[in-house]
Amino acid sequence: MPLHPEVQKALAVMNATIPPLHTLPPPEARKLIEDMRGPAAEPEAVGRVENRNIPGIAGPQAVRLYTPEGDGPFPVLVYFHGGGWVLGSPNTVDASCRALTNLAGCIVVSASYRLAPEHKFPAAIDDCYAATRWVALNAAALGGDTGRLAVGGESAGANLATALALKAGQQGIPRLAYQLLMYPVLNYAFDTPSYHDKAEGYFLTRDMMAWFWKQYLATPADGQNPLASPLRAADLGDLPPTFIAAAEFDPLRDEAAAYAAKLGEAGVAVQYTCYEGLIHGFMGMAPAVEPARIALEEAGATLKAAFAA
Repeated sequence: MPLHPEVQKALAVMNATIPPLHTLPPPEARKLIEDMRGPAAEPEAVGRVENRNIPGIAGPQAVRLYTPEGDGPFPVLVYFHGGGWVLGSPNTVDASCRALTNLAGCIVVSASYRLAPEHKFPAAIDDCYAATRWVALNAAALGGDTGRLAVGGESAGANLATALALKAGQQGIPRLAYQLLMYPVLNYAFDTPSYHDKAEGYFLTRDMMAWFWKQYLATPADGQNPLASPLRAADLGDLPPTFIAAAEFDPLRDEAAAYAAKLGEAGVAVQYTCYEGLIHGFMGMAPAVEPARIALEEAGATLKAAFAA
């Protein structure tokens, strides 16, 4: 399939007006992403939104709570923003979290985490795991159901979600019902066909991913660690049922497909869809691009069904 026409238009504007993120100092790149993906002027309404700080490993940790209309207890999704472990914040996934709150009828806890290069691997995973444990311990006070707890995220956030799910499976806590992985980063390698065929021209590039990994890892050897590269895990059998969304024009497409296959081989129930005509980060295009909206709606419906089961 060719690129969706609306994606072509958006990509042309981005390529003409936004410098490659990996050529900017991290603070400047962070500001650019915040300006691009910050909360909408008229955000989708949910029952309630609350910003708060929870106890974190390195001090107070910011989270944003989205609660749907109606009476709980509600299932809970702990969600992590993308940005190559270097960029992003709960602001940059505000639209996704609002949509998932309504589509799945769940509380969404959008958690911040320490960013690279100031904080190298595994600081971000430690923060995400700590936030998820806090949610599990405090779900009832939030109006949530501890027995229906899921994790998810976009890009590097999806990497962190499935890494903490691996850690939770090994340690037995918290118990997770589902994971929702949107165009995840899964392996410290750049050798798949999609990394070659989609290396440049589609906003996320091979060079940009190499730069993100360089900021994130303390040493290249850390890339062998399954908590950095979940695709390298020897055993995925402890992971919960999983939804994986990939984009056709994304360097990360093939590692997402490989992870889905490996989950299935491990006996994990997995739903994998590669959305044609889309690029990495398509959740932010859902209001204007029909296939992106369909992907978001399918993610929400799948999550809702998983919670119901």
